[in-house]
Amino acid sequence: MKIYNTLTRQKEEFKAICKDEIHMYVCGPTVYNYIHVGNVRPLVVFDTFRRFMRHKGYKVKYVVNFTDVDDKIIDQSKKENRSIQEITDFYIQAFKEDAARLNLLESETIHPRATEYVEKMVDFIRELEEKGAAYAVDGDVFFDISKAKDYGKLSKKNIDELKSGARIDIDEKKKSPLDFALWKKQKESMEPAWESPWGMGRPGWHIECSVMSRSILGDTIDIHAGGADLQFPHHENEIAQSETHNGCTFANYWMHNGMITVDKEKMSKSKGNFFLAKDIAKIFDMEIVRLWLLSVHYRNPIDYSQEVLEQTEASLERLYNAKYNWQDLLKETEERELSEEDKKTIAHLTNFVTTFDKHMEDDLNTADGISALFEMVRFGNGAFNGKSNRKVIAEALEKLNIIGEALGILYKEKEGIEDSEILALIEERTQARQAKNYVRADEIRDLLKEKGIEIKDTSAGVKFTQVR
Repeated sequence: MKIYNTLTRQKEEFKAICKDEIHMYVCGPTVYNYIHVGNVRPLVVFDTFRRFMRHKGYKVKYVVNFTDVDDKIIDQSKKENRSIQEITDFYIQAFKEDAARLNLLESETIHPRATEYVEKMVDFIRELEEKGAAYAVDGDVFFDISKAKDYGKLSKKNIDELKSGARIDIDEKKKSPLDFALWKKQKESMEPAWESPWGMGRPGWHIECSVMSRSILGDTIDIHAGGADLQFPHHENEIAQSETHNGCTFANYWMHNGMITVDKEKMSKSKGNFFLAKDIAKIFDMEIVRLWLLSVHYRNPIDYSQEVLEQTEASLERLYNAKYNWQDLLKETEERELSEEDKKTIAHLTNFVTTFDKHMEDDLNTADGISALFEMVRFGNGAFNGKSNRKVIAEALEKLNIIGEALGILYKEKEGIEDSEILALIEERTQARQAKNYVRADEIRDLLKEKGIEIKDTSAGVKFTQVR
């Protein structure tokens, strides 16, 4: 498996610290609002990475944090006139609902809340202070970036240029404009605050992820991931404080997904092109969103539009139709000894999975991996019929499910159909066709289509399938 490591700006062969287990940390949401489509991308991308590594035989200890103490949360609390706890609990529950729609592996995800680790954050900051890498000023504590080794190595930022480009109205408490807050003094009594050696206050954003990662996964982890916008300052500052504190590498690999645009423009609230996952879910099944996000390489930008989701919906429907048709064929075909032709067909199906794996092993190339899936579907649709060997179709379904599981798609089973009602309409249509009443026959076809039933006239009679 090769991963593009943001730290080195090149693809590297992945080597886990432990032989068969990966420790992975993904920066999660600040829970003050519903997640938007930009938040969804890293969740889907890195969930897919985790799924694929499981497919390759690894165990994955996977962490996605909740930032539940932050200026934005405090502001939202005031805006909604609800307590901090009510705000964070509400939006964490909303996140879980969106996660279920996206088919994220929540049962195997660790979700630490920052407020559960404040005591450890205080200890971490105090130890940085003892090392001379942090300093307190009037209840605030800052990290001294001059004590960090190779500050800027992740984002490739030049420190001197950053300093010269810093705003004039910087905090005069800081020794350097690039020093960042580890601990923030409580400004007003309504703010959430904890006791500390520096007085009542709360942790800064960057320290939260460093401490949660270390507490759950250890001093050095395999992979740290998130959106490209987090490279600086968030991930850069995580590296600085963690490696200064721990005295070792923080993460061996850094993965960052590209940004989402809307009609080729940057998504932002001010432009009004801001789409919440819960609102998209009112129009599209979120499995469509998942497939759309995976249809482009994760490091490339991706453009959101209703039209592209409609196209993706049609693509997903083709995949499900193949799955359901093959399941129907499985019931109709006989099982017999494999012929030489059957063995060739199974070998061909196996090659599609091998090709899928090859693409995914090249820095999680889901776009080409999905292409291999569609090629397998086209092959199967052309090769299988009622005379096929049941063993071959079973192999095809198994391989379809293997790829679907790795991508987190094609997990829905065909819904039950009221056969009696459908058969009655089909019989009526047959009689209408025999009477050359084609207008009524077409009306019945349209009626069945509205019910999600697609019918086909074959030499063996009328076949029907439920479409999505």
